[in-house]
Amino acid sequence: MKIEVRVKPGSKKEGVISLGGGVYEVRVSAPPEKGKANDRVRELLAKYFGVPKTRVSIVRGEKSRRKTVIIDETP
Repeated sequence: MKIEVRVKPGSKKEGVISLGGGVYEVRVSAPPEKGKANDRVRELLAKYFGVPKTRVSIVRGEKSRRKTVIIDETP
């Protein structure tokens, strides 16, 4: 599954919110430095979709707040 993600780093509350149409907002408390926020985004999306973190890949936007993410849901 391919989704679009809008990241809000440095948030007080963490979580994933569906905005509809395959777009999600992910709030993370981690700062946007040295990949910390990206790692937390992967963890939260993995938990939200019920898959291992290794099945969540950021394919575009590693250094942007807007990302394209692929989630491999195959068993």
